[in-house]
Amino acid sequence: MKLQRNGRSKALAIGAMALVSSLSLAACGSDNNNTSTAAGSGGSASAGPAITCGKPGSLIAAGSTAQGTAVDVWKTNFSGACSGTTINYQGVGSGAGIQQFTQGKVQFAGSDSALKPAEVDASKAVCTGGQGIDLPMAGGLISLVFNVDGVDSLVLDGPTAAKIFDSQITKWNDPAIAALNPGAKLPDAEIQSFHRSDDSGTTDNLTKYFAAAGNGAWTYPSSKTWAAKGGQSANGSAGVAAQVKQVKNSISYVELAYAQTNSLKSASINTGASKPVEATAANAANTFAKAQIAGTGSDLALKLDYATKDEGSYPLVLVTYEIVCDKGNKADTLDTLKAFLTYTASDAGQKAAGEKGYVPLPKELTDKVNAVIPTLA
Repeated sequence: MKLQRNGRSKALAIGAMALVSSLSLAACGSDNNNTSTAAGSGGSASAGPAITCGKPGSLIAAGSTAQGTAVDVWKTNFSGACSGTTINYQGVGSGAGIQQFTQGKVQFAGSDSALKPAEVDASKAVCTGGQGIDLPMAGGLISLVFNVDGVDSLVLDGPTAAKIFDSQITKWNDPAIAALNPGAKLPDAEIQSFHRSDDSGTTDNLTKYFAAAGNGAWTYPSSKTWAAKGGQSANGSAGVAAQVKQVKNSISYVELAYAQTNSLKSASINTGASKPVEATAANAANTFAKAQIAGTGSDLALKLDYATKDEGSYPLVLVTYEIVCDKGNKADTLDTLKAFLTYTASDAGQKAAGEKGYVPLPKELTDKVNAVIPTLA
């Protein structure tokens, strides 16, 4: 399939139901270079699609904590099917992952933000004859998670959320919050907001949402580095999730997988649609279905509509990219890299991640990813 170029981007037209369709998985061991059935996240054996293992070897990778749970499932399934192969992924944050990639320390990096021009330039030093490219792999949504006394459900909108995280709104019973939550018993309590201390693609996507939907309330540039006033910080998605779970009257932002794992409540978003949109994978899938390719050539960076007002479209979404060299990958790990990425982009790999709270990407998009992977050199 021919990849889209700038100026020829088109909407990824696919129904949300197709994004979350079920596929069976299977568990089975494999001899080196053989094809094996995929291990399901539950470890049960059943008929399932094949994993092509490639040569046995070890991949070293680092980056996004947002995709950490997905990678845990993927590497367990892949290594379980392919004896002699291990995947070592360190969740150090998107910024640190890209840095390690451009320093040649990892075979691929996970980032919730596409490479910036300066990072592409830096990658050319380690991608001999080529450069780093973005392959979308893990779809997700950012939950505004809260722990507020006496409040089981909460509605926020772009301007109000932006002001909360910039310490412009400091009390839970502020009139702006009350107007979005008629009848709610909002406490007269200080808001304890938490943000990421590490450079984070999740932060970058959150601040892109604030810029697009905040009606000017957010005055900072979107960035992996937190720039707003006030609040407290914690490291990684697991760190901020733990703080919200422990601290009363708190709020933060994490991926849906972390919200579910930690049994945290997620706010619905008033987008201007007929009713607030809940933080569900199906609602995020509606947004991904209309994403556009913004990259050129083999680069599949996406343009997401953070200001969507479409019915049932959750606006606070992110996609984690696996960043690899299009050319100049290390010869001794290239075969293993291609085999692993082929599995993660497969229907089985997307389904395994979906069972852990991620959003399966549109098949039209994963087809494009699977067209690029064999061309890596």
